[in-house]
Amino acid sequence: MSLTQLEYFVAVAESGTVTAAAARCAVSQPPLTRQIHALEHELEARLFERSARGMTLTCEGARLLAHARAVLAMVRATPAVVRAADGG
Repeated sequence: MSLTQLEYFVAVAESGTVTAAAARCAVSQPPLTRQIHALEHELEARLFERSARGMTLTCEGARLLAHARAVLAMVRATPAVVRAADGG
């Protein structure tokens, strides 16, 4: 599992469509879709219910969303933590 996969997963979960998530992540739809499928395969779980109107989270996806947001927040905070440690 990669940070990119988690970022793409959160983008799809928050936007509800692959099209909007791809625009948000500045990538085309096929690679984003492949990464979501790879994440589902690795976790052995369906993360989204897919329909013509978009994508909604499954129970497993909802559980992952909270964790993915926490992981990404920790990664984004890491430079500040390192700088603070260097100054203290």
